Amino acid sequence: MPLVAHRRGLAAVEIILALRTPLYDLHVALGARLVDFGGWDMPVAYGSQIEEHHAVRRAAGVFDVSHMCVIDLQGARVRAFLRELLANDVARLTQPGKALYGCMLREDAGIIDDLITYFLDDQWFRLVVNAGTRDKDLAWIRGRAAAFGVEVRERSELAMLAVQGPQARAALAALLPPDEARAAMSLETFFGAQLGAWFVARTGYTGEDGFEVMVPAGAAVELWRGLNEQGVQSCGLGARDTLRLEAGMNLYGSDMDESNHPLESGLAWTVAFEPAERAFTGRAALERARATPGGRKLVGLLLADRAVMRSHQRVLCAAGEGQVTSGTFSPTLAQSIALARVPAACATPGGEVQVEVRGKPFTARVLKPPFVRHGRSLVGS
Repeated sequence: MPLVAHRRGLAAVEIILALRTPLYDLHVALGARLVDFGGWDMPVAYGSQIEEHHAVRRAAGVFDVSHMCVIDLQGARVRAFLRELLANDVARLTQPGKALYGCMLREDAGIIDDLITYFLDDQWFRLVVNAGTRDKDLAWIRGRAAAFGVEVRERSELAMLAVQGPQARAALAALLPPDEARAAMSLETFFGAQLGAWFVARTGYTGEDGFEVMVPAGAAVELWRGLNEQGVQSCGLGARDTLRLEAGMNLYGSDMDESNHPLESGLAWTVAFEPAERAFTGRAALERARATPGGRKLVGLLLADRAVMRSHQRVLCAAGEGQVTSGTFSPTLAQSIALARVPAACATPGGEVQVEVRGKPFTARVLKPPFVRHGRSLVGS
């Protein structure tokens, strides 16, 4: 780990170390521009971020997501534990490999993290949580798992690659033995399977088809190079952000955090209020929020003018004020798009709001995300 900061005080020296994934040296060799992302040295782009974005929409790209945290939970009562821990209900997971997206909440319904849960067998589930919330997530989970006799194991020996785009699945399958390739290509959306040394899941964060693949750390470079040889573009965090925003997908720390609950973060669909007797953490607070008129909603915004919406900009409407949570220029639409949290009265699709860009108001149309899915614009005229 490299030294990235050295601060000397009166009584102590503080050293801050950057974290590196198993693919770090390859990123350097490929000429990636590296940035600090939640304490990790990560590639933001290898050349043109716009070209990387279009490669995923039109063909295939590969991303290093090894900074994310894989956690295995095992025990006879692991399902009961997760039914209490998560706002979504793992009782829905009945087929091995099936995945579920949802949130882990505080008692006040603030979002600790959003994550994916995989059902592997009756005593074994796998979680994939965000890099920036790794430490607090592990502490929260471990603090509650003991009462259920659940073992919590961080799988730090695994690397994780996301292979995304209309040609992504075929490119990855070409690197597998024939039987495993057929199994990978037959995976349904939001299912994963252990194929030899790889755990392959048909999930992603781009709005395109593809796989997320967990492999032993020592195999990550060979897999990446193999994908490049199949014509898959190396892609950085910059393209990943524009792709996920076009797909209307939240980013933890921007579009939601512990100060927001799922109902005001566009995530009501991830909360399983039924059955009514399931007492998941944060339920009482969410019930109160659901019964209270008004509040705030997360919406999509589309700007017709030649300006770019960015996070933290003010959003003005007749019912009050909101804020852009994520904004960018959409390479696919060639317009600025954003997610914004606004008063519920201003959240009707088709309505208009004013966004302050560098102190000047611009009119934006309210939309229901996503903006783009599977390479196709979902934005009407």
